[in-house]
Amino acid sequence: MQSKNRIEREKRTVEKMLRLYCREQHSGKELCQECSELLAYAHKRLGLCKFAEQKPTCGQCPVHCYEPDMRSRITAVMKYAGPRMLLHHPVEALNHLLDGFRT
Repeated sequence: MQSKNRIEREKRTVEKMLRLYCREQHSGKELCQECSELLAYAHKRLGLCKFAEQKPTCGQCPVHCYEPDMRSRITAVMKYAGPRMLLHHPVEALNHLLDGFRT
């Protein structure tokens, strides 16, 4: 069942990915300003997602709702943090993989 819980789970997942990325790439315990801005932007875009309850994973979405600069930034974060999520946050990584198979 997909619902607002799905969007909230996506928000938590992207936040964990950003925290992992920032900690390992920007060497800080807290999110840097750049990563904080990207997180706020991602949360805003997820909150405005027109697919809401039927939301696909962003990689499978037919609509690219991120501005080009932000899209390239979040893509870099996901490429780096995605594989590492299996070690650091396995439940979220598994849920995200399963969401990719759902229609």
